[in-house]
Amino acid sequence: MIRVAVAETSVIIRSGLTSALKRLPNLKIQPIELLSVEALNDCLSTQYPDILIVNPAFGDYFDVARFREETVGKRIRLMALVTSFVDASLLSKYDESISILDTLETIAEKISKLQDLETADEENENQESLSQREREIVICVVKGMTNKEIAEKLFLSIHTVITHRRNISKKLQIHSAAGLTIYAIVNKLVALSDVRNL
Repeated sequence: MIRVAVAETSVIIRSGLTSALKRLPNLKIQPIELLSVEALNDCLSTQYPDILIVNPAFGDYFDVARFREETVGKRIRLMALVTSFVDASLLSKYDESISILDTLETIAEKISKLQDLETADEENENQESLSQREREIVICVVKGMTNKEIAEKLFLSIHTVITHRRNISKKLQIHSAAGLTIYAIVNKLVALSDVRNL
């Protein structure tokens, strides 16, 4: 389920877009209608949408930079709702834009693209979220070392190594040494020549 908030003062445009979102092919959308800046602020204080479709003239002027600052780390994708002529430089600040002239297929394609970007961001975040110590442990596991050997090499207790390995599995969603080996090779933590028993 993709939570999509629609921030637009015109009831005709807002409810029309909400209706169209519910009919998008191959996507399950939970639309949220926001008719004012206060409604947007209330929405953000209770739940974060995955995508915010907003008219650049919403609340007289929608400040993209301020919105991104206030929601940093929340991964909300911004789509400009183009209902009239809008300067291209203004639209470049958004992740995507849709027009009132777009077909359902075009809107679905643009929303799917934004969801793909979110998945890519999560994968990059997972990779970056491994600490230096966790990367060292991944390298040791890939080289075929036991927990005891890793503990001795890195001057840690076996319990600490096990805890690190559990955290690595949770962060990367990889639960086998073979999976960690592939991860380490793809992310250039080790060279093929470093891997034992391949």
